[in-house]
Amino acid sequence: MCNLYSSTRGQEAMRALFPSREVIDRLGNLPPLPEIYPDQQAPIVRNAEGGVLEFVMARWGLPSPPQFHSKSGIDRGVTNVRNASSPHWRRWLGPVNRCLVPLTRFAEPAGKGLGNAWFEITDDRPAFFAGIHVPRWTSTRKLKDGETTDDLYAFLTTEPNEVVAPIHPKAMPVILTEPAEWETWLSEPWADARQLQRPLASHLLHAHAVQARLI
Repeated sequence: MCNLYSSTRGQEAMRALFPSREVIDRLGNLPPLPEIYPDQQAPIVRNAEGGVLEFVMARWGLPSPPQFHSKSGIDRGVTNVRNASSPHWRRWLGPVNRCLVPLTRFAEPAGKGLGNAWFEITDDRPAFFAGIHVPRWTSTRKLKDGETTDDLYAFLTTEPNEVVAPIHPKAMPVILTEPAEWETWLSEPWADARQLQRPLASHLLHAHAVQARLI
């Protein structure tokens, strides 16, 4: 399960990836984000009215199914979505709730007593997670904060490719690197978009050496 990634591509470089789309940038002065963890704010690209794209900040973690809320009503959120056929997720699979989550690299735990293995996109090519977002969702994420209303997001996972499998044999994020894939994910019916829930080609990803944690 991916619970750590980075997003360091600048806003102007991101805007240039969508030359045929009008873009509304609501990110403000966004710095590079070398470490993004669950429940933190990070940029996403989502649809707005009239074919416009919005760059906005959202909170990492979609609403959990009710049975996974704590006895006190805390919902810590779901960061990765694998089973898109679940009734809980089906309501959010249309284009209005799909988004792109920019990434530079992502991490998976390397094992007990080890640090994280980082996986980086080859040749620094632009890439996005295939994301789902739910705007203006009210829930209690932390008891001390009480109820908050947030724009939420997470991303799909799939079976791992040959690069990720030795470290994390269960899953890897769905990563899109081609403009045609970005447009399909943002705009097409689910019957077409679901075809993108597949592993990234192995030659487009490389792993960094794993280092032991300092104790």
